[in-house]
Amino acid sequence: MEKKRTIQRNTGKKSGKPKMRFNFWVMVLIFVFSFLACFALYMLAANLNDNFFKDEFNATVAELESRKANEGTTSEASEEQIEEKTDTAITNPVPQSEKADGNYLEESALFTDGTLLGMADNGGFGYVVGNASLNAKNCTTAQADSSFGSGTLTEIAGKMKPKRLYIMLGSDITTDKTDEMIKSYQELVTSLKNSLPDTKIFVMQLPPVPEGFETVTNEKVNEYNTKLLSMADQAGVYCIDTNTALKSDSGVLSPDYWSIANQNYTSQLYSVLTDYILSHTV
Repeated sequence: MEKKRTIQRNTGKKSGKPKMRFNFWVMVLIFVFSFLACFALYMLAANLNDNFFKDEFNATVAELESRKANEGTTSEASEEQIEEKTDTAITNPVPQSEKADGNYLEESALFTDGTLLGMADNGGFGYVVGNASLNAKNCTTAQADSSFGSGTLTEIAGKMKPKRLYIMLGSDITTDKTDEMIKSYQELVTSLKNSLPDTKIFVMQLPPVPEGFETVTNEKVNEYNTKLLSMADQAGVYCIDTNTALKSDSGVLSPDYWSIANQNYTSQLYSVLTDYILSHTV
């Protein structure tokens, strides 16, 4: 007998493998069984350890207390930072301080009208810039000469970049209105402060006038200085009370500081003024 032959045919088709399908309910069952297992272990640990819940509670309390302590430390640090900022706030008029050495003025500049031009020959400022045509009202536009060239006070200061800048303006107190003078003065100070963020700016109060002075009274000078102090506070710059430093007991300029013959300040005034500046620093 002939043996039967089995013939296999290759159809060219690949047999497909069963695909895995996501079953939501299977995942739910896994989650439930896992939760029950963890809960069972937790309860077993609680039964085996009599102090289990006490230990857990104390650990939680300790963590909360540690967190509160850290928050308290952060709060105290913030308060210290606030206090430091408060300490750096400007106090006007500038109070008396330990007297600075001679290098202090060499690193400082003075901008003035005709009031303190004599400081160029009698003081120790590194730079004195100004002229008789300059005054409080025109201080933002008036031109002046300096070793850095000619220009407005703001332009010159931008080239000079002094460590400290002192300003005394007010020679026009006999001709211009006080409010107009202060307004222009504040515009100048604001401009200088913006262009010289690292420079300390000091506004100097006008000196008193001698007894019997015909063109202006000390009442007028006091009114101007009061508004000048307020302006300095608003602008965030320093103000030194050079008026009181030069005033006699009777409230007028000391006779030692005024030459009747020359109708001008004496060298003694410049010396006293220099010492006052050096002993009122920040």
